[in-house]
Amino acid sequence: MHRGKSALVACAATAALLGPVGIAAADGSAPASAPAASPSAKAPKGAGDGSRGLCKRAKRIDKRLDRALKRLKGPATVRGSVARLTKRVERAKKADHTEVQTFLNHKLTFRRSLVPTLEQRQKDLSKVQKWCAARGEGSGGGSGSGKESAK
Repeated sequence: MHRGKSALVACAATAALLGPVGIAAADGSAPASAPAASPSAKAPKGAGDGSRGLCKRAKRIDKRLDRALKRLKGPATVRGSVARLTKRVERAKKADHTEVQTFLNHKLTFRRSLVPTLEQRQKDLSKVQKWCAARGEGSGGGSGSGKESAK
């Protein structure tokens, strides 16, 4: 019973807000004061591809890629490095833990494939940064919204 009343109140509020616009839309005719939307109308400043946001985030993305590559290429003492995982695979093999070795080996294969992927992403990002600089967009400072420091 309570849901029915809530739905009724919500519909009534929506109808009150929309007023004559809702009726005109139901007719299928556009209000006389509304201009017709056309592709030749003023386009928004951005192209809609997210380039402005990417230019703003480029420096932070570059730092994140640097950290990830440094970690992956690190010695066996660094958590998340390829060398550390290789050592774990060897230990599992020596202890004759075939299931663990198989699991870690698949993980190692993926981690090794990350290195060239991230390096390529870094090269692409440097091209994006040059493009942004040529257009005068994006300072990309690290003092953004603070989301990354909250993680």
